[in-house]
Amino acid sequence: MPTALRETPPEAVALIKSFEGLPDGDPGTVNLDAYLDPLGIWTIGWGHVVLWQGRPLKGADNKALARRLYPGGISVGQAEALLRADLLDRSPGLLHLAQVPLDDGQFGALMSFAFNCGLANLAASTLLRLLNAGHSAAAADQFLLWNKGRRNGVLVELPGLTRRRRAERAMFLGQDWRAASASIAPRDGGVPGTTRGRDLPVITPDRGVPVIAPERRVAGSLPARGRPPRVRSRKPGPECPVPPSAAVQRKAERAAQGVSMPLTPRARTTTAKARPPAVRTTRPGRRTAR
Repeated sequence: MPTALRETPPEAVALIKSFEGLPDGDPGTVNLDAYLDPLGIWTIGWGHVVLWQGRPLKGADNKALARRLYPGGISVGQAEALLRADLLDRSPGLLHLAQVPLDDGQFGALMSFAFNCGLANLAASTLLRLLNAGHSAAAADQFLLWNKGRRNGVLVELPGLTRRRRAERAMFLGQDWRAASASIAPRDGGVPGTTRGRDLPVITPDRGVPVIAPERRVAGSLPARGRPPRVRSRKPGPECPVPPSAAVQRKAERAAQGVSMPLTPRARTTTAKARPPAVRTTRPGRRTAR
């Protein structure tokens, strides 16, 4: 049975736009030009990856090639069309993963998460397991755990990711996502709700976690239906937000199912005393008569 396509709701598109931002690689021109994201990948519009021979185009030395692929840049309308095509490409994979009916708010929040973190991270998440098990409220809280990344090798909370995860959780629960994301003041004078720039949350998972391989898209074509997305492994990038630890996810699953955590007996903190050495007593020998 082929997997159906589903359009992303307008409110979810607005959420994604607000966090992806619309950078311009050359503000001196009329249209939008390709730019390098913090991972060194050429991007244009609202997070659309520039492809060359079926692979993401990387490196500052490929600037001329990136501009040749989009001569004269693109208009805002063309950027809108690219974003909607990218979201439509992800809808079969998302609908394949979700085994329960999704309302517009739930579908939109999950689409924003998948666009930001990748379908493979969603597939391996406790969020999806709780959702498919019928624990939607506990699944909503899982959004908030995906807000950390490594900067200079140190695991830190990224304010842009925190705002985005709060917005997605609110949309998932049918609440006002704008109010939820505005509850955290941006740093460095940034625009509220924006995650581009220093806090760009482009996720490449830890080593060994599968990543959805981008499909080659031909203008006017639709992605293949009825097949789950292909996966491959990718090494982590320099700005790599880290998925929640396995222990944290197991604890959340137990809490959702009403299972208490088992108590672990305390380990012995003192060394057992050794037995004192046995003292051998010698029996007196016989006295010989002289």
